[in-house]
Amino acid sequence: MTESTVAGARGASAYPPSSTPDDAARESAAARAAETVRAATVGHPVRTFVVVGTAMFMAQLDNLVVTSALPSIQKSLHAGLSGLQWTISAYTLTFAVFLLSGATLGDRYGRKRLFGIGLTVFTLGSVGSALAPNIGTLIGARAVQGLGGAIMVPLTLTMLSAAVRPERRGLAIGGWGALAGVAVALGPVIGGGVTEAASWQWIFWINVPIGAVLLPLSRFWLAESRGPARKLDIPGITLASLGLFGLVYGLIRGGQIGWGKPEVVGGFALGALLVAGFLAWEARTTDPMLPLGLFRGRSFSLLNVASMLMFFGMFGSVFFLIQLFQDVGGLSPLASGVHALPWTAVPMVAAPLAGALSDRIGGRPIVGVGLLCQSVGLAWLAHNIGVGVPYSHLVPGLVLGGIGNGLFFAPIANLVLGSVRREQEGIASGVNNAIREFGGVLGVAVMGAIFAARGGYGPTATLDAQHHFVNGVVPAVYVGAAVLLVASATIWALPRRSAASAG
Repeated sequence: MTESTVAGARGASAYPPSSTPDDAARESAAARAAETVRAATVGHPVRTFVVVGTAMFMAQLDNLVVTSALPSIQKSLHAGLSGLQWTISAYTLTFAVFLLSGATLGDRYGRKRLFGIGLTVFTLGSVGSALAPNIGTLIGARAVQGLGGAIMVPLTLTMLSAAVRPERRGLAIGGWGALAGVAVALGPVIGGGVTEAASWQWIFWINVPIGAVLLPLSRFWLAESRGPARKLDIPGITLASLGLFGLVYGLIRGGQIGWGKPEVVGGFALGALLVAGFLAWEARTTDPMLPLGLFRGRSFSLLNVASMLMFFGMFGSVFFLIQLFQDVGGLSPLASGVHALPWTAVPMVAAPLAGALSDRIGGRPIVGVGLLCQSVGLAWLAHNIGVGVPYSHLVPGLVLGGIGNGLFFAPIANLVLGSVRREQEGIASGVNNAIREFGGVLGVAVMGAIFAARGGYGPTATLDAQHHFVNGVVPAVYVGAAVLLVASATIWALPRRSAASAG
């Protein structure tokens, strides 16, 4: 090093010739700000979206992918109505109960690690479902699937949000939500197509290679992150899962063997006792799974009642409509899924319009009208369902129901978030999702009981059996329409100020 170099190194200024101390200070502040943004994001955004988006798509798909395969499962495993109901409800009920715990476990033990565990459990549940030799084994495997989905799904959104810069999070979360909508829309079509091309077992086998690819990708593409460590509410989980199981068991079993039987009455009594114990525990524990304080707000309570009733009517109706197309309409599994598209795919068109309208006039009227559309759509279907009725007579009801679906989802999410303080938004969204899922379980159980009481499955694929099926479906769908009408009225009862601010 020359003398002049040493002098320069020790000279009066350590800044470049064209810089001043103020310039350097500004550059340093900008660098620190950029570093803060980088520190606030964890992982590569595109790779993270690919992994978590695919996993979420797979879990949401399994909500409705089974519906088109139910008649095939019924024949293959000699299942009755209760077995088919539990095939749907085992997944949904387990998903609902454990959904609120998935994020807690990820915050405490690492989101990437728990995501991998949830994905593994979901994939193993898929293997068990595909290999199930009887309906009991299938129901158990579906419950395992639901557990894996409940761990995995809430972490997909958390990790995606952590991987994306704040100014792009809206776009990323919008894409995440769009994938969920596509999964719901395509569920019956994919389920029907796979069942028709191969067998019902393959609606579960297709999850296995996807899970096998995602597991190593999640290890290398996702970054580990944690949140505030919270205590897992094991007593709450236990009381809620057993209590809700008892109530659903009573509903499903009562429609099969009679409401006065000891096992039915016992199921209701034990379920109610455990649910009451759950609520008492949640009110006194310091780390509740379900913060009951949220329900002190009238808006939050009414929104959750409406959400539960909406899923009650929607899930219960879809459960029977897909079977109606096959057992009464004589359609193939794929054709039945395609015929359901006005109900399941129209929301992809209606939802963006709902979002734009809710920005202008608020979410309350959009959701209220959406639920009313669903109610009228179901009433139309119930009025027109019959043996030999052309599909064109059902299309208006399906389209109205689909429009109602699209008007519901985006505005209701904004209304729920707008009904609580900002720091409560995460848990409030989780509570709303769990309650909606449980509403779907109740809908399948209650409408199934009505179906069994008024009609049911005939012993053979005869004209009498078709009339028997229709006799059960019509009053069940009318009940779904009535429930959705109550849901719409619940939305109109929201305080105007809260609804306007949330919109």
